[in-house]
Amino acid sequence: MDWRLTPATARVAHVSLRGRVAAAVWTEGEALMVAVPLVDLLRGPDGARVRQLVLGEGFVAVDRDQGHAFGFAEKDGYCGWLPEAALHGGVKPTHWVASTGTHLYPEPRSASHEIGALPMGARVAVLGRVDKWAETSAGFVPHSHLRALGNWLSDPVGVAEGFLGTPYLWGGNSRAGIDCSGLVQGAYGACGLVVPGDSDLIAVAGVDVLGELQRGDVLCWKGHAALVVGDGRILHANGFTMSVAYEGLEAAVARIAATEGPVTARRRFEGRLVNPDGFPR
Repeated sequence: MDWRLTPATARVAHVSLRGRVAAAVWTEGEALMVAVPLVDLLRGPDGARVRQLVLGEGFVAVDRDQGHAFGFAEKDGYCGWLPEAALHGGVKPTHWVASTGTHLYPEPRSASHEIGALPMGARVAVLGRVDKWAETSAGFVPHSHLRALGNWLSDPVGVAEGFLGTPYLWGGNSRAGIDCSGLVQGAYGACGLVVPGDSDLIAVAGVDVLGELQRGDVLCWKGHAALVVGDGRILHANGFTMSVAYEGLEAAVARIAATEGPVTARRRFEGRLVNPDGFPR
């Protein structure tokens, strides 16, 4: 079974796996939320980064060890370990950061020293409004940078274009650093649609594109994914420029074919699948 989508350790398994794996202990897990702006989802306690989660995202903890919790991201089921200190029960979010990023402030004043940066997709509980500021349970955020959960954007490519120039970072999911699948997943997530978090999973999701490519379609290679912009261009976070960049479609196909191989999938993602708590599903 794919460890990325199998919520079980050697000791404990999630109840969704009954009949599929053997386990000494079964659990429904503990529904928690990310309590910090950005945190690495790890392969093991203190292990390698496999993805990143942002403030307010749901995480179901299945097991705990060495100060870390093992479980899965509620949005897509991706499994891994998070520091326990990065999780809490928290207040249910009401809004999400719809700009490429924003800042959290201790008071509704732009000259005040920020508490920290919030990435796109971060979720906050808005308690009220002071002029152009939203008061949240964690501090103040420019109201114009937020949208209510369920009020999604409509153009994944336009979202991804906001990340142009962002440095490439393996497993990254923010403008501080992002990789190819993080860009695709984040762009579609901002539009209310869940796309898997790794390129090989993206390659078997959605529907196959048999005809002409359209803006927003996703091309997959071995270990890579890119968004089709149109006019003969793609947009991707890539190790060639080490950034999010445009590239000519034909040139990219030829360049990647020479090292990694040909395009393996042409996928299209449509619809808006959102569960009642506001997290895309």
